[in-house]
Amino acid sequence: MASSSPLHVVVFPWLAFGHMIPFLELSKQLARRGHAVTFVSTPRNAARLGAVPPELSARLRVVTMDLPEVDGLPAGAESTADVSPEKQELLKKAFDGLAAPFARLVTAAAAGDAAAAGFSRKPDWIVLDFAQNWVLPIAEEHQIACAMLLIFPVAVFVFLGPEHENKAHPRVTAEDFMSPPPWIPFPSALSYRRRHEAEWIAAAFRPNASGVSDLGRFWEAAHHPACRLIVHRSCPEAEPRLFPLMAELFSMPVVPAGLLLPDAASAADATDSGESFSDVLKWLDEQPSRSVVYVALGSEAPVTAGHVRELARGLELSGARFLWALRPPSGHAAGELLPEGFERRVSGRGVVVTGWVPQVRVLGHAATGAFLTHCGWGSTLEGLFRFGLPLVMLPFVVDQGLIARAVAARGAGVEVAREDDGDGSPFTGEDVAAAVRRVMAAEEGEEGGGEIARNAMELKKVVGDRVRQEQYIDELVECLQHYR
Repeated sequence: MASSSPLHVVVFPWLAFGHMIPFLELSKQLARRGHAVTFVSTPRNAARLGAVPPELSARLRVVTMDLPEVDGLPAGAESTADVSPEKQELLKKAFDGLAAPFARLVTAAAAGDAAAAGFSRKPDWIVLDFAQNWVLPIAEEHQIACAMLLIFPVAVFVFLGPEHENKAHPRVTAEDFMSPPPWIPFPSALSYRRRHEAEWIAAAFRPNASGVSDLGRFWEAAHHPACRLIVHRSCPEAEPRLFPLMAELFSMPVVPAGLLLPDAASAADATDSGESFSDVLKWLDEQPSRSVVYVALGSEAPVTAGHVRELARGLELSGARFLWALRPPSGHAAGELLPEGFERRVSGRGVVVTGWVPQVRVLGHAATGAFLTHCGWGSTLEGLFRFGLPLVMLPFVVDQGLIARAVAARGAGVEVAREDDGDGSPFTGEDVAAAVRRVMAAEEGEEGGGEIARNAMELKKVVGDRVRQEQYIDELVECLQHYR
């Protein structure tokens, strides 16, 4: 075993808040255990993530690098929240431009010039994201170990598979992604059953404006000799059987980091506008226990005006109480999207908020009984595994379809039915209403959706056990000591 002396870990996430927030939470967890951590990002992102807690400031430092300008990328754009989906390829191209300044930081630190580097000393580890295939040669030159922290569930990378399996079993068309891959040796629901999901994941195998595909970045990093660990924001209780399979497929230790959920006090939205939420909280306080559906489709789901209108129709038809955190699609105002007279007709039982919503506070409120979500992994971890809420699931892209199928298989949620003509648009208000009613229906006189609610609460007890979650971080630290 290597020495158990304090480590210096450099933590470097991709430029999306869904990545930066769990990477920062890991940084805090490591710092609380006495290790020196350097969190690397860009100036605007670092400012939006907020200050380091005072008690950790001696061990957790933030180093920023200016993002290079790229033609077509809006001025000041430093995260996926700042750009439309089609511009994210340009953000990756700009991100690649950080290779040279990052190499200078590491070189200075390796030479013992901590002041020039901004690092406290030469790193023992660099924890990187899926996108920085260019970090591995830098680390290898200076004999620094690397680990990839993947903020998506293990299911995604098992489904995507390693490069050698994809060469042996090539997938070319969307249909190839609509059934489980042959390297899963047991019965599985892992597939992108809907065509629009399958077409999206197929695109991840093709080069984009940055000159390389997202899968190409990941494979290059995963197969590089400097990469010694794959770390997942997940745990075996959340994804049974998949951790050993992932390790076998990639011939590398695959380590759970647990859920990496910030505590409620520090989980404020990084884009908090400061808008008062007190009236909405007062309304929520007045609702019966577990009677309200919280509706939020994340900050980056490709939601269209048509989606918003049908979702509004469905919430109205369902008859359920709801709190809707509505982020209107770019170029639209909420007032022009909602059906005429909608807010008047649902007055008293439904609230629409277009500003900032303290999501963790809402999910944990006694009145909240279900979560209508796009099934992003972070939202699923918070709603289902942290608070035990059954899910009404409306997935769009990325890992969302796989997550929705896994949650449905465990009886903790209901997916909204959709037509499947390739673009992912057609779901109706009636489809939304049916799913909401099924999740919120009381069985055997119990509040909160009967069997589905009980299944969700049981998953919370098993997966969200706080003692076990802390143990995952301790075990990760042991791996970092052992494999460096």
